[in-house]
Amino acid sequence: MSAARLDPATAALLRNGTVVPAHPLALDAGRRLDERRQRALTRYHVDAGAGGVAVGVHTTQFAIREHGLFRPVLELAAEELDAAGTRDRPFVRIAGAAGPVRQAVAEAECARDLGYDAVLVSPGGLPDTDLDGLLDRTAAVGEVLPVVGFYLQEAVGGRYLPRAFWRRLADQESTVAAKIAPFDRYRTLEAVQGVAESDRGADVALYTGNDDAIVDDLLTPYHVRDATGRPVVRHFVGGLLGHWAVWTRSAVRLLADAHAARAGDTAARDRALARRAGDTDANAAVYDVRGGFAGCVAGVHEVLRRQGLLAGTWCLDPDEDLSPGQRAEIARVHTGYAWLREEDAFVARGLPRWLT
Repeated sequence: MSAARLDPATAALLRNGTVVPAHPLALDAGRRLDERRQRALTRYHVDAGAGGVAVGVHTTQFAIREHGLFRPVLELAAEELDAAGTRDRPFVRIAGAAGPVRQAVAEAECARDLGYDAVLVSPGGLPDTDLDGLLDRTAAVGEVLPVVGFYLQEAVGGRYLPRAFWRRLADQESTVAAKIAPFDRYRTLEAVQGVAESDRGADVALYTGNDDAIVDDLLTPYHVRDATGRPVVRHFVGGLLGHWAVWTRSAVRLLADAHAARAGDTAARDRALARRAGDTDANAAVYDVRGGFAGCVAGVHEVLRRQGLLAGTWCLDPDEDLSPGQRAEIARVHTGYAWLREEDAFVARGLPRWLT
């Protein structure tokens, strides 16, 4: 079979860069899917100006598969995206896929049937040493839908992926983008180098997943070498982030400033740099850095709970919750940064309609 391809408008959007929130999972107090709030989250992201969503990924909780929620959650998001008219303009729908080859391909086929554009393939599901197996699985998924490579940090189930892996992944014709999220500057650079060294490196869009260093990635020119050894400059053009599942409208503004800064707008660059430390501080609270990331998903839920989008911080795993002191940390950063507080008014205006 040949590699799957994006339609031209979606490909252009992904290549130019956009905001792609990782979609959370809305549960009720019984840890059952809260359909009304699940739909509201999708409506929020669209109205906030996101250019795509990623569903069935880490922030959605990988355990949706064990609970029979993979298709229902993807389907709810697809229905809301259709209702919002995203078919009439460029908007990228990304589904997560995980597990061994057969499972990952089946999940990609489900996503394709529901109208998704691409698949973010989790690095988990195969033995840690089986890099060839990871690449073979990605190639199999790529026959169903275009692929977004995924570098997940080890603290939440990821693994080290060397430069050669990223070069070989970029060599696959179905690879359209790479989400780089090792939370490590050395590994981030190594991944960018690997993509750049591929003959197809220029065709693979770089998306930051480093929630701890978003501004750094968006503003940094990566001076690397291409497949011929010539010096080239690569940029992260957008972000696919769990951190952007919250405060999404402010993320849209940040990316606009980053793009303007690359075009020479010094005022936009100053605005983006002014967010640098604060965004990292906010992420430390939401992702529970002090607790070893144990409360990272619940932290996302806590922000949405404070805004009224979620009813609670419940996760599918009863043992997964906020760490001690994490709620206070989230309250602290919310008070401390104006761009976070400004989001509250936007959410308050939209909430009655999103929850209808």
